[in-house]
Amino acid sequence: MIKDKVVIITGASSGIGEATAKLLASKGAKVVLGARRAANLQRITDEIQAHGGQAMYQELDVTRQSENDAIVKLAKDRFGRVDAIFLNAGLMPNSPLSALKTDEWHQMVDVNVKGVLNGVAAVLPEFLAQKSGHVIATSSVAGLKAYPGGAVYGGTKWFLRDFMEVLRMESAMEGSNIRTATIYPAAINTELLSTFSDKASLDQMQSIYDKFGISPDRIANVVAFAIDQPDDTTINEFTVGPSNQPW
Repeated sequence: MIKDKVVIITGASSGIGEATAKLLASKGAKVVLGARRAANLQRITDEIQAHGGQAMYQELDVTRQSENDAIVKLAKDRFGRVDAIFLNAGLMPNSPLSALKTDEWHQMVDVNVKGVLNGVAAVLPEFLAQKSGHVIATSSVAGLKAYPGGAVYGGTKWFLRDFMEVLRMESAMEGSNIRTATIYPAAINTELLSTFSDKASLDQMQSIYDKFGISPDRIANVVAFAIDQPDDTTINEFTVGPSNQPW
């Protein structure tokens, strides 16, 4: 059941995060939105509330542990508990390694890897105490296959695959009833390409998204499906993309 579940969403200011927040709220979830762009979060929250949904937001930089801790505290203070966290914040400034865009490498590690670690570290004590919870994370098809230009981005998403699988296994072994779901999207029309600084990589990726890209609503549907499963059921991985894209 989705109704009345308290769900924290990171990277919630646009794209997949925004679509998921609106869908879950329409199904009766209480959503807590986090991202760096407070104005966007305010707009989305207002739209959800205008349609009778329950939502609140807090500015969130996932690279800061204190801010992850704060949004979990906010959710608990306002709604009494946390049932799920959707770790959706991510960057994808692809480039060939020979371009040596080392600042972008570190940014991807900080957001895509450390951001996930920070979010899990913030919410895990709550999940362990209540002996229930759901960790959902956005990976990528680049977390399943290697793509030229995506060495670092893909590496961060391969990390996520291992991390989430171990979290699932340990939770089962420890009897904490924590569920996991890792989503591997292909071409989904979001703002992800806006982080590219390497023009050749951007042009190549833009042509793929222009040809194949589908709505972020498609990923929101998957998140809702995962949450809606009975508490004794985990669907651990979803690979999702356009039916006409040979990813």
